[in-house]
Amino acid sequence: MLTVAAALEQLMATVLPLSLSEVPLEESLGLVLGEDVCSLGDIPPFDKSLMDGYAVRSTDVSSGIASLRVTENITAGRVPAKNVGAGEAAQIMTGAPLPVGADVVVKIEETSRDGDHVFIKTLPPPAGTNILLRGTIVRAGEHVLHAGLVLNGPRIGALAELGRAVVSTRRRPEVAILATGDELVPINESPGPAQIRNSNASMLAAQIESAGGIPVSIGIARDNRDELQRKIQQGLKCDVLVLSGGVSAGVLDLVPGTLAEMGVTEIFHKVEMKPGKPIWFGQRDKSRQIVDGNCRECFVFGLPGNPVSSLVCCELFVRTAIRRLMGVEPAIVPPILAKLEHDYSTRPDRPTYHPARLTWGAGGFAVRLVPWHGSSDLCGISAANGMAYLSGEARQYRVGDELETFGW
Repeated sequence: MLTVAAALEQLMATVLPLSLSEVPLEESLGLVLGEDVCSLGDIPPFDKSLMDGYAVRSTDVSSGIASLRVTENITAGRVPAKNVGAGEAAQIMTGAPLPVGADVVVKIEETSRDGDHVFIKTLPPPAGTNILLRGTIVRAGEHVLHAGLVLNGPRIGALAELGRAVVSTRRRPEVAILATGDELVPINESPGPAQIRNSNASMLAAQIESAGGIPVSIGIARDNRDELQRKIQQGLKCDVLVLSGGVSAGVLDLVPGTLAEMGVTEIFHKVEMKPGKPIWFGQRDKSRQIVDGNCRECFVFGLPGNPVSSLVCCELFVRTAIRRLMGVEPAIVPPILAKLEHDYSTRPDRPTYHPARLTWGAGGFAVRLVPWHGSSDLCGISAANGMAYLSGEARQYRVGDELETFGW
């Protein structure tokens, strides 16, 4: 049986990033930058004032006290008309270009004005005070942003400053969600005897959207091959198909066999983990895509039907596939190291991803394991905001032990 690390390695080798396309910058929020971006010029493009005040020569204010003649008023967006000579000053606004000759800006709060003269009383300012020199932030040709970054507000702002009206990105993958089982009813219906609501579909849709994908619900498939095939055929039109239930070894666990009949090749089935051991992952045969007239490649996940198993498998594997398709670097979410807040003992079993509560404090991240009643207990883990990795060996964990954790 594969370890989680080996399964992720196979997933990474199978799933490749989507092709690049250009989108308007204002539509790029949440997308992933597809190329390195360099600055075409210096930023700032000129020496500029960081304060409202007076641009002067440092030699004229070396004592901190001076009376200087004001030669002009320089506002942001206006090019200085005069140089600043000995005994002179230019009134200047924040962001305005520094006039030639000046090498200090004295804050307006440290001055008083009388006609065309300004009186300065301050601590002796060294050259460069309250000035941002040309190219201090970025020099022409320097890298500003690297491929693989998710575009957020500050990064979009940087691209705007660089004049990138369009940006190269990879689109969000469409992820079909199909729940399977005779026992399921839609969440707006009252379950009958031996029935339960289809909570997995709503949960998976939220996880997929938070990972960057576009969830596409295709409902519930009953435990018969004809209906399962019809629903799977719908899902194979998306970039990713996520099925919930029907992947174990029971009589009605029809998903693996049905997928094989429909030209989906198994990459791996079953991973050494708890919960989530029965997870199935495959890829639709490209030759079958041509026959069906659907040229989109599709990656397929069969997740266990128990909700916590589905949740954990989605966080570890489906999220990685979405990030890989979008070109996020790194595609595999790195763990957060957190210190355990209480003692906890484990018995020999599979490596476990235990629902947990992560908090941040003066000492860094701390983690507390959330009590739960197994992989069917979705309500019990509603207080969790992540999961902690516990090895499969018998072990006594102590307060302060460092665990690998993953937030959601």
